[in-house]
Amino acid sequence: MTTPNTTARRALGACAVLMVGALSLTACGGNNSGGDDGKGGKSGNGKGGSGSVATSAVRIAISAKDGSAGASINTTGVKVSGGTLTDVKMTVAGTGAAVAGAISADGLSWRPGQQLERGTRYRIAATAKDADGRAGAADSTFTTVTKANSFIGSYTPDNGTTVGVGMPVSFTFDKAITDQAAVRKHITVTSSSGQQVVGHWFGAQRLDFRPEEYWKAGSKVTMKIDLDGVEGANGAVGVQKKTVSFTIGRSQVSTVDAGTQTMTVVRDGQTLKNIPISAGSPEFTTYNGQMVISEKLRETRMDSRTVDLANAYDIKDVPNAMRLTTSGTFIHGNYWYKKGNPPFGRAGTSHGCVGLQDVQGAQGDTPARWFFDNSMIGDVVVVKNSADKQVAPDNGLNGWNLPWSEWTAGSDA
Repeated sequence: MTTPNTTARRALGACAVLMVGALSLTACGGNNSGGDDGKGGKSGNGKGGSGSVATSAVRIAISAKDGSAGASINTTGVKVSGGTLTDVKMTVAGTGAAVAGAISADGLSWRPGQQLERGTRYRIAATAKDADGRAGAADSTFTTVTKANSFIGSYTPDNGTTVGVGMPVSFTFDKAITDQAAVRKHITVTSSSGQQVVGHWFGAQRLDFRPEEYWKAGSKVTMKIDLDGVEGANGAVGVQKKTVSFTIGRSQVSTVDAGTQTMTVVRDGQTLKNIPISAGSPEFTTYNGQMVISEKLRETRMDSRTVDLANAYDIKDVPNAMRLTTSGTFIHGNYWYKKGNPPFGRAGTSHGCVGLQDVQGAQGDTPARWFFDNSMIGDVVVVKNSADKQVAPDNGLNGWNLPWSEWTAGSDA
């Protein structure tokens, strides 16, 4: 049975990282003011006349040039040389709303405490003093990059999660990427297992990463995204800069044999259970291939109209459902089977999903409830001996069905 893809992907939040651009605002000229300490100009000792003004030694650099547009939402900040910062105020221009931030312990830099908004005008006003107490100041009003001129990638899995051995890293970008090599080079994925990890593009907006074989159980995977300022789409630059890590849990691979209508659950090389199932009927066969659990729903509605099967079914409380494909293949509980039908383990009767015996409400001591409770996002379900074709590698998180030679073709591997 099928349902719309409700797989949620969290849009990637970026870390505020301080980088200083070319604008060096000093204590003389422009939007700056300097102090008078008797140095750097006339000494006032009778040789050059009295009343001479010396400028401060401080040099304040604000990362975004005054009047500029397209400023980074990640690298905004202030640095100083020849002295220390005494105060920095950042506001939303027009409203005056304050943006919180902090001066570093050594007094040499400042950065905002939160990621900036895109397409927003900001003002930074900074003051500093040199070793002799002479003051300097600088200010800049600028606008951050707009949504129209930037791109963001939603990604899975989330930071800090634990997933199964089949879970790829998968990005979906909100714009078509025209310089795919540049974007791929600015995302690196590594594993504590030492496995080589390679990225592969599915079309212009999806980029997945995986090793040749499933991840090693217990390994830690780290993803570094350094897309801020990278021109990857026509007229659009990336705005993301973040490090994400997740853990690979125990290894669980379950094999569904459509020929015998059984599923064998293997964890860390040991068989846990053999479960009778009901795969797709001869009219609605189940895909063959390696499929990754991408979503878990204790109960969900499945409506045949969402997959162009007219009014074949509309079940509002399908229990213990786990998504295997974007197009709507699930492994799920079934409480509505008719007693006149062959029991589970005898024949395929579904519309393409893999059904397990269950009760309404999803709370019974049933095979479906057991499998749901003992599965995690990223676990692998392999279907074999079905009359259907092999699942497409981009239909869900199922890139394992693409041979490694094809996966790495055109990459930097």
